[in-house]
Amino acid sequence: MNEPMGQRAGQDASADLLDPLCRYLVQVATSHDIDGIDSASLLRSLETTTLLDSFPEFFCLKDRRGRFIFANAAVLAFAGSYRLSGVIGRTEFDFLDDEVARERFTLEQQLMSSGENSEREELLRLADGRELWLATTRTCLRDSDGAIAGLMVLSRDITEARRHADLQRGHAGVLEMVARGKPLPLVLDALCQVIEGQLEGISASVLLLDDAGEHLRHGAAPSLPMAYTKLVDGVAIGPRVGSCGTCAWRRAAVVVDDIETDPLWSDFRDLAAVFRLRSCWSTPIMSADGRLLGTFALYSETIRQPTQREMDLTAVAVDLGGIAIERAQNEARIQHMAYHDPLTGLPNRTLFWAQFSRALSEAARESRKVTVAYVDLDNFKGINDSFGHALGDEVLKQLAGRLTHLVRAADLVVRLGGDEFAIVFSHIYQNEASVLKRLREIRSILSQPVDVDGIEIPITCSMGVAFYPRDGDTPEELLATADRAMYTAKAMGRDALQVSRTPDPAFG
Repeated sequence: MNEPMGQRAGQDASADLLDPLCRYLVQVATSHDIDGIDSASLLRSLETTTLLDSFPEFFCLKDRRGRFIFANAAVLAFAGSYRLSGVIGRTEFDFLDDEVARERFTLEQQLMSSGENSEREELLRLADGRELWLATTRTCLRDSDGAIAGLMVLSRDITEARRHADLQRGHAGVLEMVARGKPLPLVLDALCQVIEGQLEGISASVLLLDDAGEHLRHGAAPSLPMAYTKLVDGVAIGPRVGSCGTCAWRRAAVVVDDIETDPLWSDFRDLAAVFRLRSCWSTPIMSADGRLLGTFALYSETIRQPTQREMDLTAVAVDLGGIAIERAQNEARIQHMAYHDPLTGLPNRTLFWAQFSRALSEAARESRKVTVAYVDLDNFKGINDSFGHALGDEVLKQLAGRLTHLVRAADLVVRLGGDEFAIVFSHIYQNEASVLKRLREIRSILSQPVDVDGIEIPITCSMGVAFYPRDGDTPEELLATADRAMYTAKAMGRDALQVSRTPDPAFG
């Protein structure tokens, strides 16, 4: 590929020192009987062996057939041999996976056939499952006639450097996803994959604290069995709830090196055994202001403590996870503020119009009826004047809470502004009478006194009602009709419910 670096590598190794080895290589390469050469006596005469054995790099010489002629101590240790005689005459097929050895043999034969040198980074997969990244220089060696007699191979282990570079790229990638506002599940999944890519035999997991602060919900676990993640989704926080539930309870890291015997896993060890999980190390994910956000855990199928590297990577994951979760929570808060009333938490007009329009579209498609109720508190200005706006705000919050509990999840409740609210029912009622009965019940409950700091505030409200499609087919028409009916109720003395017009017997 790039011959100059191969040449530099040869020069750096010192031509004076390598010449004896090259002469030895040529002698062996031109011999018809490699086993007949007294390699031990030849090598003892080479002053270079001591120097090359001190190299941390892998250094070896091969003949044209890919057989080892010389290997330094690093190569011997890698091959599991203490003596050079255990390597000489053998090939990489004796030490590596066949597929890997074949790939390397093919490359080296091509280089020696063409006379080219090579410099490259390559992944070496070992028979025991380990992976090494090597920066390897291959230089063709020639005899006195210029013919290629073999190959000099110098490899440097860059596995840690590659891992560090991969971690930096992964770290930057996760931060970019956060900055671009990618969905939190995707960000957390990418985070787990970055950490797992740095380790062997490890599965990562993120659990998120729920809104109530009592349970942990699934966040991400790309390598754990899906069945397991479903079973632990929603696990309670407590003093003896596995690694993660206990970690969230303590607000401190929990290391369990043997799930089968640790009392923290007494209620879950059978579940873990089904999925061959033997150790689990969990660390809390905290916000910048000290709030618990969730947990990050590493699982292993072996009984052991985490290594220092695994602890360092956990620190990275917890830091990134905290940033991602806080960003998502802040965005959700901003989104909620944009579409909800800050005082009562009910949807505001912006969200209400979109929801109302959708409800009408669905009703038209399914030939269903819709009821709209406009609610206005009676004499609310008098409450503010008599008790103050702070108490008036508390009254509005309590009434909003009542409304929320009085309707179904499929119904809509909105604060239109001031002391005005609206309710939209998508009908499950048999007829108009059933709907009006329910609305009278709601109005009756809303009109019960409100207790604020021991002060009982009397409350009444007026309600106007309109129906789709009878009174209009747009949100604006229906709400305006219900508003007019509400003012009719006020004009008739307040504390009443008024329908837009004479009930239609066909309605329902």
